[in-house]
Amino acid sequence: MSRGLMKHLAEARKQGDVGRLGEAIPYARWMRIAPENGTGELLTRMRYHESLIGNTFLPAIHGGTLGAMLEMAAIFHLLWEIEAETVPKIVNITVDYLRSARPHDVIASAKVTKQGRRMVNVFVEAWQDDRSKPVATAQAHFLVTADDEPSAL
Repeated sequence: MSRGLMKHLAEARKQGDVGRLGEAIPYARWMRIAPENGTGELLTRMRYHESLIGNTFLPAIHGGTLGAMLEMAAIFHLLWEIEAETVPKIVNITVDYLRSARPHDVIASAKVTKQGRRMVNVFVEAWQDDRSKPVATAQAHFLVTADDEPSAL
């Protein structure tokens, strides 16, 4: 999968079409999560569909799907913005749920807060209609070196 995704990434970069990254990941396709950069900023959108609902009484989007979306937003950002030779591997993620996500699309933005030789720290924020009212945020750490590189540990 990693080689296929990196090949797909190279083709997407060549064409300048970040949306092709979402097509290359089956889970992202199934969850309807895809990156977009129509505004000049790399954003990730999770299109609303009924299977995202976790609490039918409110109704509210399931927290697990929000967490998955935040992780995918970080991965899309890392794949597109940094010159990684491998697919970033999640080390850990901490998600803060700030308010209920209504049955609408969710948009996320990611930014690298610290990048080392092997590890990258990413902050991700997700919102719906109003960017100043996030529904969830995440702090995540990713390993961005190839498996065959020597470890200092």
